[in-house]
Amino acid sequence: MRVTRTLRATVGAALTGALLITASGTASADQTRKNLWPLEAFGAEQLWKEATGKGVTVAVLDSGFRKTHQDLKGQFLPEPDFGKAAQAEAAKNLREGEKDVREHGTAMASIIAAHGHGVGESEGVKGLAPGAKILPVPVFGKSGQATRWAVDHGADVLSMSYGGMEGGDQCDSIHYAISKGAVVVASVGNEAVADRQYPVACPGVIGVGAVDQYGKSAEFNNYNSDTDLLAPGMKIPVADGKSDAGYRTTQGSSQAAAYVSAAAALLKEKYPSLTPGQIANRLVKTAGLPQDQKSLKLPDAHYGYGFIQPGPALRKNIPAGAKEGPLPMPKGKASSQLDAGAQDADPPMGGKEMMNRALLYGGIGVGALVAIGAVIAIVLVSRRRKNASGQSWG
Repeated sequence: MRVTRTLRATVGAALTGALLITASGTASADQTRKNLWPLEAFGAEQLWKEATGKGVTVAVLDSGFRKTHQDLKGQFLPEPDFGKAAQAEAAKNLREGEKDVREHGTAMASIIAAHGHGVGESEGVKGLAPGAKILPVPVFGKSGQATRWAVDHGADVLSMSYGGMEGGDQCDSIHYAISKGAVVVASVGNEAVADRQYPVACPGVIGVGAVDQYGKSAEFNNYNSDTDLLAPGMKIPVADGKSDAGYRTTQGSSQAAAYVSAAAALLKEKYPSLTPGQIANRLVKTAGLPQDQKSLKLPDAHYGYGFIQPGPALRKNIPAGAKEGPLPMPKGKASSQLDAGAQDADPPMGGKEMMNRALLYGGIGVGALVAIGAVIAIVLVSRRRKNASGQSWG
């Protein structure tokens, strides 16, 4: 089916790794920007008139980071004292021929808050929330410690693109993060299985799978009740951690989780009084589905509540709702500390929605898609490799 026809039907509408699949080699900076279809899809230029993530701190828990990349200079806050040791430990556990430990974290940070470079910052990668700051938290085997540190050092959003089979301290630390008002986002994994993993299985986490330009859930997504939302995760250009000027094209639920983290940062800027559950509520209430999935009973194991649409999430007049929001939340003392008095800060719709732009994700234009060309479905399943810590790396 032609791209334009498919999109018109939608109008109105572990650690790190195993979640990163390289779809192609390096690319030039200007071509990289041209290929950033999610920004066109989201109508990013219009979004940034309302929010850029300014004043919001997004903690990225990952294996390592290249902080000197040309598209990310100035976006990183100081890392924890244990950061260098964690990154070094991760490097020691790489097998021969595996990627630099900084690749995945750099890629995730670029999706969230890269500013690009060149004249008018028109080249390279630009994140969905370029006004946000990245709190880099290298983590290896001690994600509970890393989560608590991030929250205690100002994280408003936690982005976790990793997975393993043990919950333990991870869920306790996420419970703590949510009690302090932090939105927690995690990828569902890329093994095309129904098995649950952590941290995405912890109560209160927004679980994210990948979606392509057609609005179709990626076939590599893990699928179960932990899937809450979908976001772009196919053919995504990112900053490469191997050099200060490198790029590559990737896919995976990691990338999707980074986009949801960025969307949460936009909402945090505009609606700072909302609880994590109420932020999730705005994303869920404005999520979309492709036309051939409109009859799904939601949440669905493959689609959750649908793909995120940041424009409507920012603009629609949606009652704040219960502080817990639509997702299962942790029970106990920490849960009761959630801000119970958040006001409905949602403004009325900022004018009539532009129907010719309210296509997939509320903004992808037919002309842009023609320029992008036909989508080639890439269905790759990356099997997790276990290290001594039990986390998944790629």
